[in-house]
Amino acid sequence: MLSSCQPSGQLEDHQSDYVSFVENDSLGKLDIFVDGKYFTSYLYRDSILRKPVLFPLFTASEERITRGFPLATNPGERMDHPHHFGLWFNHGVVNDIDFWNSAVIPKKQDVRYGKIKHVKFLRMEYGESGSLEVEKEWRSDTDELILLEQTSYIFSGDTNKRLITHITTLSAPEVDVFFEDSKEGMFAMRVRRELNTDITGHYRNSNGLEGYPEVWGKRAKWMQLSGFVNEDSISICIFDHPENLNHPPHWMARDYGLYGLNPFGSNIYSEGKEQFNFTLKKGKSIKFKHQVLIINGMNPSFEEIESQYNTFVTSLR
Repeated sequence: MLSSCQPSGQLEDHQSDYVSFVENDSLGKLDIFVDGKYFTSYLYRDSILRKPVLFPLFTASEERITRGFPLATNPGERMDHPHHFGLWFNHGVVNDIDFWNSAVIPKKQDVRYGKIKHVKFLRMEYGESGSLEVEKEWRSDTDELILLEQTSYIFSGDTNKRLITHITTLSAPEVDVFFEDSKEGMFAMRVRRELNTDITGHYRNSNGLEGYPEVWGKRAKWMQLSGFVNEDSISICIFDHPENLNHPPHWMARDYGLYGLNPFGSNIYSEGKEQFNFTLKKGKSIKFKHQVLIINGMNPSFEEIESQYNTFVTSLR
């Protein structure tokens, strides 16, 4: 088990680079620094983890924005949903395997839970932006290989901004893979208590809808969660690329701090008016492109977020 979720080393190498990495294989993590400040860690091997995640996440002013439980519980946090930690990518029903709710302590005894395994680092590049490319395997409870994942994380930032561009390619090397319509997916994070809607958190989507539960389940190309941590104004925006499947996606924007998007949840989010199931044929692949924008010290306007979204879209065409 990880003994600490704080950075494991100092920037002895690549000190002049804007984005730097420090690997600690004994703890199963890679720490990411932006301009010498700790940003996040890629956690890839732990007795609790059933999937690699980015955890924790910090602003440019070094305020933590993610919940600590179950890896590093903070006072006053809700200790629910142990599979909600950091920033992750998975889905609830894939060939009848539940990757979303998978945890060391099973949620239900009669459900088959999968595991996403970090296989290897493919590429690391330091500099004005930092790129990390990894290979993962989605495996069933019987260790059957369901999906091969290749994900690129691109990290960047400035004095009041942090960016994570997340590009994932899923391939079906051995069998057809069926993604069943489920509310539990797909690209998500769990934020700290101060950013919950009963404290300071406030949601706004690209269609102008505001507040919970108004935004929950609605389709939108981006979402913003704004609030305050230690009197610092914080805004977290998540962007979905228009080339992604079933764009614009539905949003899992909950009052208690679960915040993400789901292209495969049409049935429950539309109250049965829509249905979206998807089969990835053996030998085929599909790509998903997302971005997380974290801003502190200001609450960006609708127009400013829209401009940032358009920059994200055009940069990945």
